[in-house]
Amino acid sequence: MGRKFNDHRMLECKLHSALFVAIALLLALPIWAEEKSTLTLTPRVTPAGEVRALWVVRTTLTSTEKIRKMVESARAAGFNTIIVQVRGRGDAYYRSRWEPRAVELKDQPADFDPLQVVLAEARPRGLKVHTWINTSLLANLDALPLDPKHVYNAHPEWLAVPHAVAGELYGMSPRDPRYRARIVEWSKANRAELEGVYTGPANPSVREHIYRIWMDILKHYDVDGMHFDYVRLASPDFDYSRTSLERFRKWLEPQLSAPERRQLKQSLKENPLAAADAFKEKFGDFQREQITTLVERIYRGVKKRKPDVTVSAAVFANDENAYTRRFQDWRRWLAKGILDVACPMAYSTDTAVFRKQIEVASTSAHGAGRRVWAGIGAYRIPVESTVEKINAARALGADGIILFSYDFTATPGTLNPAGDYLQRVRRGAFDTPPSGNSDVP
Repeated sequence: MGRKFNDHRMLECKLHSALFVAIALLLALPIWAEEKSTLTLTPRVTPAGEVRALWVVRTTLTSTEKIRKMVESARAAGFNTIIVQVRGRGDAYYRSRWEPRAVELKDQPADFDPLQVVLAEARPRGLKVHTWINTSLLANLDALPLDPKHVYNAHPEWLAVPHAVAGELYGMSPRDPRYRARIVEWSKANRAELEGVYTGPANPSVREHIYRIWMDILKHYDVDGMHFDYVRLASPDFDYSRTSLERFRKWLEPQLSAPERRQLKQSLKENPLAAADAFKEKFGDFQREQITTLVERIYRGVKKRKPDVTVSAAVFANDENAYTRRFQDWRRWLAKGILDVACPMAYSTDTAVFRKQIEVASTSAHGAGRRVWAGIGAYRIPVESTVEKINAARALGADGIILFSYDFTATPGTLNPAGDYLQRVRRGAFDTPPSGNSDVP
């Protein structure tokens, strides 16, 4: 009997312990749910004035039907801004005075104007429209332009030249077919950091051409913003074109002593790359200065004509990489006040890395009285991770977010099996679709 009593007491204790654990778990549930909500699709309160944008690649601008579907999808999913690619590879998805119409529009009527259609569809739905302009990237390596009016064919002297072939090309006429062929050949063999053929920003004619493109769009279209992309060089292998080398020498000489100038003059007789090779850090400073000069001129030109138009730039999220390897000194642009919004392409799948990059960008932008829109690589991650990054950007004080890209979200795939990526982002990160767009600065 004593043993049964002890067994009974032990059972009673176990039941009490189990009950205690169950109650504790129930009490802790709200805390657990709150912590887990950053990884689920629990709706969040959208901050007032937050820009919720989509990068829209040019392939979506090839018909009125595609454009209308894109605008309707963006609106229904709670986005308020679309950034549409109107210059992809030295071509135009608008009526351009300076560059040829994109070959992808060949099946459309001659009067089809993708940018105008975007504006006509977006404005009644309360969406803001920004034009996305690829700056230095000119052509794809495997689909070189055929139009004789394309910059690649009309101005081969504008092309950025890699170091490895610069000596060979220095004395060759850019009109010689071998000139472009050598640049392309080398580039194809070194694709790791290359998206295609670039123009060189040290060439004043290149900067003037890009400036004219911006002013042409600004004059003829009532856009809310204009957006730089590829406003950089491909890598430290560039730009060793003759124009770049000669302008660098003129830029460098006043900084040298008389003996240094004499030595350099002698070296240049044997090696046209002598100055760039001997003063690598200064050559990097020179390249950064050319790009910054372009950004500043365009920014001032935009603000002089239409002060309310927002000027933004897609930039490398790793600011050190941007500075040292791409010659893209975007933190300086913010500090100088020649950029309204930095859009770091923080495409890492790791939210911790994303958070660090957005923190650097937010600190730099806000310290200069400017803004930052966090670029999220939605094409690489499931919806839950995109929502997590949106909330991380908000926690760091970002002024908005941009997803790359609408085109991915519109196509069913491994990360988007039902093709409802944007709707799931809306449910997880936004309140309800906005009733207006007046809250966006």
